[in-house]
Amino acid sequence: MTEKDASSEKIISDAMADPSPAKSMGDPGITPLSPSHTQQNDTDQVPSGPSFVVVVAIDFGTTSSGYAYAFAKEPECIHTMRRWEGGDPGVSNQKTPTTILLTPDRKFHSFGYAARDFYHDLDPSESKHWLYLEKFKMKLHTTANLSINTDLHAANGKRVKALDIFAYALAFFKEQALKELSDQTGGEFDNSDVRWVITVPAIWKMPAKQFMREAAYKSGLVSRENPEQLIIALEPEAASIYCRKLRLHQMVDLGTQTTQNGFSPSDNVGSGMSQAAKEHVRRNRQSRTFLVENVIGELWSELEEGDRYVVVDCGGGTVDLTVHQIRLPEGHLKELYKASGGPYGSIGIDYEFEKLLCKIFGQDFIDQFKIKRPAAWVDLMIAFESRKRAAAPDRTNPLNINLPFSFIDYYKKFRGHSVEHALRKSNVDFVKWSSQGMLRMNPDAMNSLFKPTIDHIIQHLTELFEKPEVSDIKFLFLVGGFAESPLLQQAVQNMLQGRSRIIIPHDVGLTILKGAVLFGLDPSVIKVRRSPLTYGVGVLNRFVEGKHPPEKLLVKDGTRWCTDVFDTFIAADQSVALGEMVKRSYTPAKPSQQVIVIHVYCSEKENAGFISEPGVRKCGTLRLDVSGTESTAARREIQTLMQFGDTEIRAMAVDVSTGRTVKASIDFLSH
Repeated sequence: MTEKDASSEKIISDAMADPSPAKSMGDPGITPLSPSHTQQNDTDQVPSGPSFVVVVAIDFGTTSSGYAYAFAKEPECIHTMRRWEGGDPGVSNQKTPTTILLTPDRKFHSFGYAARDFYHDLDPSESKHWLYLEKFKMKLHTTANLSINTDLHAANGKRVKALDIFAYALAFFKEQALKELSDQTGGEFDNSDVRWVITVPAIWKMPAKQFMREAAYKSGLVSRENPEQLIIALEPEAASIYCRKLRLHQMVDLGTQTTQNGFSPSDNVGSGMSQAAKEHVRRNRQSRTFLVENVIGELWSELEEGDRYVVVDCGGGTVDLTVHQIRLPEGHLKELYKASGGPYGSIGIDYEFEKLLCKIFGQDFIDQFKIKRPAAWVDLMIAFESRKRAAAPDRTNPLNINLPFSFIDYYKKFRGHSVEHALRKSNVDFVKWSSQGMLRMNPDAMNSLFKPTIDHIIQHLTELFEKPEVSDIKFLFLVGGFAESPLLQQAVQNMLQGRSRIIIPHDVGLTILKGAVLFGLDPSVIKVRRSPLTYGVGVLNRFVEGKHPPEKLLVKDGTRWCTDVFDTFIAADQSVALGEMVKRSYTPAKPSQQVIVIHVYCSEKENAGFISEPGVRKCGTLRLDVSGTESTAARREIQTLMQFGDTEIRAMAVDVSTGRTVKASIDFLSH
């Protein structure tokens, strides 16, 4: 072997201590066989897997959740879940609140309206022992070092394991959906006939996406032995898939219509609609079955090869922006720019309201009240929710918010004077006290609560539209529950100034759910994604003076190695076809090696040079035992494969001569 060949030789290092992880190594692992890198597109043979009788999608939202399903033999009929018990005045309930209640001994009690109403009816002396949680999904987005052991705080301040809570919630949906399917089919419905889809925000980091899958295993939704029974779908992608099917009577085009009061179900949506179309919309609202015609919608047929559109998914917790491009003839979707967004969902408005209450009544009182009267606090937020939905740009009459009696009562005990006195004394002049025991907010006051959240969204959209990949956008689809807000609609219209058409589907809060069902029926519709991270393995290279830093020098058996080199398989923001494999071949440096260990690393940076750089973390290990086998070839070939595509990434090492294989799912939670 010439010196030149040898210098390009790489050896996988089994080495994990810092600052130079590789120095503590036993013997050097493996060196590459050329060609070192082949990419293989398996996109056309994405394994279809076992056939499922039904697809059930769960939209596990920050503020509300629900499920929908379709039978494989009737894919055009999407059924949304049965009406839930409970419900709120002034809030349409096609989904149920994401709230969960555990008994004092931490057993699952109830979910949704049932949890909220039961908790609310408990005597305060009792309720402080029960564990009530709401809006807990955001914890997965905001926790920097999320792990299987991450905790959540219940309303009474007690800590519970996040994984348990998510698993309880998924188990609840599994039970509800299977019960409904059994009733529909007239027999016991078997979970193994279901393909489950769970939606997550596209901007979630990999640990959060994996956390959802772990919770699904724990809840018994699917088993580890059968991972393909569950698909983790990205929310804006699901929305995108549904939007392709939209017919003109199923949406509102903001360009052609003024948004007076937003699109509440009572609106006469699209006054130019024919009587039949209106009847169709009305019937659809009553029924839980949506017909998705097996055609591409009229809007979509205006799109040509290469056309781009943006999906803005505004939910309770996060806002997700994705840019997609059409690929004809099949109309497959290609992600053009990696998902962006942030925690700018509608709960930001609730936080602003809470800040306003703190300003009027004092932070010390509000903190105490939440702990001492948690059920009344929940009541107050429900009252705020229905008023929040009534906010509109041109509203002139004030919004009244009921203060629970226990708030008024507890405040008097706490401060020694009345709520009315506090309002007079505070210098918040746009909130008044009405004699019926209500807070009276003028519309500007309400709009100012929306402002910080909407400003974030608009700033983000503005930055997105300045990117070269995002020029020339034909449509902007506004989806998710928050998209119903006329204030948000108006802000987006003002920002775009007619550069793109803004389309809002009817029942915009169910768009993701319906799209997730369609995705479960045909996952191959998404063809190309952008990799959110750079992936690679740790290797040794021959040490080159002047090129490699001296502290990386490792001398082994007279050979000078540069340690900790990050050998990239795929870079962040690179296009990845669904199911694409990246394959490399290595060989053990010593024929006598019994175990070959390959460490997989990831980084948010596009090009990482060394595995010891900040931001590079280990996310998987492949251990291939080659003991007791003889290889006839002069150099034993070890193939390393990484398969990208779905929200999971799989790595595999194969000993070519014996066919011995090890697989690892990349683990983002434990390292």
